[in-house]
Amino acid sequence: MQRRTFLQAGGALALGSLFTGARGAEAGAVRITLPSPGSAGSAWQPLIDNLSLNQGPGLDLKWVTADPGKMQVQLSAGSLDVGVFGAVGLATLANRGSDIVLFGPALNNHGRWIVRGDSGFRDPKELIGKTIATTAETSETYLQARIAAALNGIDLKKDIKVIHGSPTANLALFERGDVDAIITLEPTATRLVGRGAREIARVADLWRQATGTDEDPFLVGLAASRGWFDANRETARRLAALFERLGRAVQDDPGRLRSIATSLGLRESEDEAIALLPERLAPAYATRWDDGVFAAIDKQVQVAAELGLLDRVPDRPLYVSVNA
Repeated sequence: MQRRTFLQAGGALALGSLFTGARGAEAGAVRITLPSPGSAGSAWQPLIDNLSLNQGPGLDLKWVTADPGKMQVQLSAGSLDVGVFGAVGLATLANRGSDIVLFGPALNNHGRWIVRGDSGFRDPKELIGKTIATTAETSETYLQARIAAALNGIDLKKDIKVIHGSPTANLALFERGDVDAIITLEPTATRLVGRGAREIARVADLWRQATGTDEDPFLVGLAASRGWFDANRETARRLAALFERLGRAVQDDPGRLRSIATSLGLRESEDEAIALLPERLAPAYATRWDDGVFAAIDKQVQVAAELGLLDRVPDRPLYVSVNA
C-alpha cells in the first residue's frame, strides 16, 4: 500500500472496531475480499466454486472485488469482514493501534526477479549498481523482496536503483528496456516468461537459502478485526479450513489453474503462459496455518525492524490460531 493508504486505514480503525465488534453473534454472510484479475488471489472464488470446496453446510461468502490498497481500508473501516494482510504491512498498522489479526492461510510468497530474454544477468547480485522496477515502497511485494534480498547480502535501498510504480508502469519500463529487471508477482511474471523473458530468482528461494527452511514463506493471510474474530470464531475456523482445502486441491492437481486462466487475467490467446501456470503458480496457494507459518511471520517482522522498515516489533502477536 501507499503511505497515504496506510494513514487512511489507521484513521478508520476505531470506526472499524465499532462496526465489526457490534456484529456480536456468529456472522451469517461473510464479506470477504476477492483480489481483482491479475492477482493470484483472483483464483479463490472460481476454484472454490468449480471444485465445490465450500460444502456441508457451506459458508455464505459475499465476495467483494478490490485492489490491495482499497481492501485494507475497507477492512479497517468495517465494510469488509475478512481481507488479507502481509506481515510487515500489518505490523505497521499494529504499531499504530490496529486490532486486526491474521487467522488463516492465503498465499505464499510468489515474487519473481525477471530479466529480458537476451539479458546476460543470471543472479540478483549481478544487478548491484543497476536499475530495477517494482511495486510501491510500502507494498508487501517489495517489502518481502527487500527482506529476502537483505538476508542474501543485497540491500535494495543502497545497492540497486529501484523505481517504484504501478504494475502497468513497471511493465512499460521493462518492455522498453528502461530498467534491467523487474520484481513482480504471479501471474504477471508467467505472462512475461511466456513472452520470452527469463526468471533469475524467486523471492521464496532467496528466503529459503538464507533461513535454511524448505518451504516457501508466507506472503498474505486471512485477516479480520479482533472483534469480528472473537465474535465469529467458528466461522473463522471454517474459513481457514476452506482455504487450506483450496491450497491442497491446487497442490494435488496444479493443472486446474489452466481452466481458470481468464479469471487470473490472462487472455485465451496466451497459450505459452497458460501452459506454465500449473508449474509456476501452484506453490503460491498456502495449505497450512501452524507454528511453522507463525515463525516465518515473526522472522519477517524481526528483519523488517532491523532494516528500519518498522519502528519496532509490535508488542502483540499478529496472528491467532483458529484451533486455540
